[in-house]
Amino acid sequence: MSLLPASFLFRIQQPCQYVKGLPVWEGERMLDLPESCRLVDAAALNGRKAFADVRIAWNAEGFGIQFEVRGKQNPPVGDVKRRFASDGMLLWLDTRDARDNHRATRYCHHFWFMPAGGGEDLDEPAAGQAAINRAMQNAPECSPEAIPLRTGQVRRGYWLEAWLPARVLNGFDPETNPRLGIYYWIRDSELGDQPLGVGPEFPFYEDPSLWWTIELVR
Repeated sequence: MSLLPASFLFRIQQPCQYVKGLPVWEGERMLDLPESCRLVDAAALNGRKAFADVRIAWNAEGFGIQFEVRGKQNPPVGDVKRRFASDGMLLWLDTRDARDNHRATRYCHHFWFMPAGGGEDLDEPAAGQAAINRAMQNAPECSPEAIPLRTGQVRRGYWLEAWLPARVLNGFDPETNPRLGIYYWIRDSELGDQPLGVGPEFPFYEDPSLWWTIELVR
């Protein structure tokens, strides 16, 4: 029996749908992406059960991602000073999809999104960008205010939407470079971890060669 997770044996690529008019500033939801925008993870392939539904989309203005977590008994908890131990999503994006690189370049970005963990009482949603460990060169870092964020409650869970404007994605050029590297790690204090592919036993948090590929399609 192989000790490697099944997802490690494949180079996986998925489409990222073009959605005009995003983000929507009026109303509760600014993305509300349809089923066709779902990003399928490797949970089933690796023998795990997914607890979060993740969807992505793009247009010339930027890149949107939303996720919904279900199965919780308690509200989400977090602390912006402890991103890797908080409920929410850690996201990595490479606007050049350099899958042969084992160290991040200036086109690689690391963002984080939390439904709670901001504010004086740590009960407000928060988002931001952080440096990538061992990077040859880090992407320019944006301010938290540059990342629009929406979140809300559902039965036994929550949803979160984040919009990454083109200006915060160094090298974002859909016409010339429609393939992006992507990876995420959803953490939950009750439900555990849901990585896109391999788990934390592999250094996906600093090695772009472990990330998946999405193709920006119309």
